[in-house]
Amino acid sequence: MSLAVVTCSDRAVWDDYVDRFQGHPQQLWGWGETKAMHGWSVDRVLVTDGDEIRGCAQLLVRKLPLPFRALVYVPRGPMCSAENTTAVLEALAGYAAARHRGVALSIEPDWDADSPFAAAVAAAGFKPSSNTVLIPRTLILDLTRTDDELMADMSKSTRANIRKAMRSDVEFRKVQTAGELEQVLGIYHETAARAGFGIHEDQYYRDIFANMGEGSPIIGAFDGDRLLAFVWLSRSGATAFELYGGVSAEGQKQRVNYGVKWAALRAMREDGCGRYDFNGLLNDGISDFKKQFAKHENMLIGTWEKPLSPLYPVYARAMPAARKGLQAARKALPAARRGLQGALPAARKAVPAARQVLGRLTRR
Repeated sequence: MSLAVVTCSDRAVWDDYVDRFQGHPQQLWGWGETKAMHGWSVDRVLVTDGDEIRGCAQLLVRKLPLPFRALVYVPRGPMCSAENTTAVLEALAGYAAARHRGVALSIEPDWDADSPFAAAVAAAGFKPSSNTVLIPRTLILDLTRTDDELMADMSKSTRANIRKAMRSDVEFRKVQTAGELEQVLGIYHETAARAGFGIHEDQYYRDIFANMGEGSPIIGAFDGDRLLAFVWLSRSGATAFELYGGVSAEGQKQRVNYGVKWAALRAMREDGCGRYDFNGLLNDGISDFKKQFAKHENMLIGTWEKPLSPLYPVYARAMPAARKGLQAARKALPAARRGLQGALPAARKAVPAARQVLGRLTRR
């Protein structure tokens, strides 16, 4: 097998290959477009063997300070068969080194930990890494099952809360307008403050909504025109993947967060997805809520990196500390914004007095 790596510059062609390989929505063109607007560059490549396409990957490239140059990252990819995995990864690593001069090629595939892929990844010279972006421990539901089959795996209280929500006057439907999107962002800020996690700036989420289109549906729980809760997803032909979720204080009282999750599962099944990934499980309250929807957990293969530079050992030691600093900064940002907003009125009042003092001093 003699493989070559060629770029793909056509959105329709690229997304068609993602679906052919039953790829993950984070490999879709629109997701790469959003990342390109927020600090990354994007390179979409096909791995060819003559006229045959053996695999493909959306490479996200992040510039690093000298001497590291760049990190090349593949979220929930690459896409290929198990038998071609080693050869495809070797071709991608060679390309990442030559084209992007990366310090490492980091991958987080959408493959089960106990699948044949793990041995193939190791055979290509990749090593497990703790520099995780997407959490491998997760919950994936089989959407080919019926409502009764899905509910049978849920806790009794979860089934009761879903049925109560679905009998209420709340309407569960997709978010459609820019005004409804702003309600989503308002509830997401409220949820983040209550749960204590960091979020991006609002424009990041607006860009996802614009760039992904139908590939990123938001299922909302509406009381008239007022949004109470939402589940924001990305979806390819095969997989629905939760991105974000939130519920207002009123929505919590009505337990509509159960209803909107159920509505999201059913909507993604109606759209043709066979898998629904809850996007990571941690030891927190949000994960406890997710785990009420099934009796099992899934473990994906995790994060693997292939060194592409002699400087990789230095990078590998420095990266965890840098990531922790970034996460801490993101968590602190909402509080800093609130503090700044609180300080602004006092600052505005102080400006005239400061000008008067400055004027007296300059006249002396």
